[in-house]
Amino acid sequence: MAEVVLEREPAVLEVPGRSRALEGLRGYGLIVAMWIRSTMTYRTSFLLSAFGNAAITLLDFVAIYIMFSHVEVLGGFTLPEVALLYGSASASLGLADLLLGNTDRIGARIRDGSLDTMLVRPVPVLAQVAADRFALRRLGRVAQGLAVLGWAVSALDVDWTVAKALLVPVMITAGAAIFGAVMVAGAAFQFVAGDAAEVQNSFTYGGNTMLQYPPTVFAKDLLRGVTFVVPLAFVNWLPALHVLGRPDPLGLPGWVAYASPLVAFAVFLPASLGWRAGVRSYRSTGS
Repeated sequence: MAEVVLEREPAVLEVPGRSRALEGLRGYGLIVAMWIRSTMTYRTSFLLSAFGNAAITLLDFVAIYIMFSHVEVLGGFTLPEVALLYGSASASLGLADLLLGNTDRIGARIRDGSLDTMLVRPVPVLAQVAADRFALRRLGRVAQGLAVLGWAVSALDVDWTVAKALLVPVMITAGAAIFGAVMVAGAAFQFVAGDAAEVQNSFTYGGNTMLQYPPTVFAKDLLRGVTFVVPLAFVNWLPALHVLGRPDPLGLPGWVAYASPLVAFAVFLPASLGWRAGVRSYRSTGS
């Protein structure tokens, strides 16, 4: 059969980069608003789903709490200190999952050809893929992560300064951006590997599970990998260690605790370029 080749985002590529980005945000917002209106039509169902999402993810912290009923410290960290790691990582992943979590479905769209319909719309494909079937119930993960984080901050014996206090929300926001960049990079990889959603999830959900525990319980080779290769350590480990006044196991300088926003930008740049390359290489399913 003859191969069908579609033009890539024709109406979008003709405008300057800034206008394209604004158009993408506008399109994303419109699609999200549509799905939110659909969700809020059944408010009881939404509330139950959000509560269930929060309860299921909270089980991870329950396991940590039970662990501390048998030990006083884990890798030299107390329960409130581990709760700081857990809450920040969970809230960051929750935000990224809420905004970009649907990108892991790109492999299925490539296989069934439904991506073709997005290519002919005057909205960037990434905005459409990320906003499609926007699941507001994922706010449950964000809420329970912030709740645990709030308890940790109140229970910690930390000499709070303005810089440390501001670092906590920056850590969550930049962490969400880093997780989001990993999601976009994983989605771009699926143009080459087909359905590789589990590979993407191993870095996001698997990385989140790892970041909930102190870095001192892991081997230094792993710490180097998640610092210099896939920089998940900047999601919460490095900022949190600075907040807690603890040394970095790799002996990095203190200023790296504030480098998470720069790292997020540095990761997003190749991820977005990889996404654009993947979209341009797409050749439809043929018909």
